[in-house]
Amino acid sequence: MNIRERIILFAAEGFGLGMIPVAPGTFGSLWGIPIGWSLGYFELGPIPRIFIWLIMFVVGIPICATGARLRNKKDPGSVVWDEMTAFPLVFALTPVTLPYLIAGFLFFRFFDVLKPWPIKTFEKLPGGLGIMVDDQIAALMAAGCLLLLPLTGIEQFQGWD
Repeated sequence: MNIRERIILFAAEGFGLGMIPVAPGTFGSLWGIPIGWSLGYFELGPIPRIFIWLIMFVVGIPICATGARLRNKKDPGSVVWDEMTAFPLVFALTPVTLPYLIAGFLFFRFFDVLKPWPIKTFEKLPGGLGIMVDDQIAALMAAGCLLLLPLTGIEQFQGWD
């Protein structure tokens, strides 16, 4: 493995978090907390958040494909760039406060782990695209759940940011 491949694999594996042997997807998803927090801290609106997501998604396809090739698996658990990419989409239309960060993380993990229809069907896409797309559908489902949260009274905790 050359240095370029090592760097790509390091990124694909969540800068090390994907290498944790137990629940690597959950540990890799922990990047969602600082990613989400950054979106709120810099007061980025929906358009910049979606633009950041789009960049991460486009570069993530070859990153995940390379990670899979180097690990010699179709979708290795250690490759978590796809989970990291989901979070600008999870928080695209909501405030980024502590309760929303926690809820967004939990909703995303719920949908990513259970893979309800139609998420599971997108895993069948080839290469890096298949690795990436199912997590983005889970992100959209999580985002939809976050949009419903103000109806449950969580908005009273927005001062926690």
